[in-house]
Amino acid sequence: MLGYGTLSAMLDPVTVSPNLTDRGRVPSILRFSTELIAWIATLWALADHSVVLAGVAVVLLIGLPTLFSTPGDKKQTLIPVPGIVTIGLVVLQLAAAVISSWLAWQPWLAIVVTALALVTTLAELPRWRWLLNAPGRTHGG
Repeated sequence: MLGYGTLSAMLDPVTVSPNLTDRGRVPSILRFSTELIAWIATLWALADHSVVLAGVAVVLLIGLPTLFSTPGDKKQTLIPVPGIVTIGLVVLQLAAAVISSWLAWQPWLAIVVTALALVTTLAELPRWRWLLNAPGRTHGG
């Protein structure tokens, strides 16, 4: 049974990212949609140049955020990193989605992807604020 202190710590906005609360549901869906587009569009954009490069790029786009995360932002952290690194990985995904969609797809579809990336960025701002102020657990705190 969870005590009040344990429950309070689990729900404490200082120790738990908006990503793990109901407020994080819509931003998570938007972020995952953009990530999925980044993986597909990057593969599509690079495949004509080099299948190996396309594969490596997609493995990095999927693998880096899987391996590296800020404690308190995901249910499981494999390699803890400061919040700014997590933000950088999200920005990498957003940039890959936008740039690759413009290189690989029709302009009307690239415009839709660009709009999705902008909406995703706006939805991510509360999480990014939390990540910038996340407890210093990655530094031995």
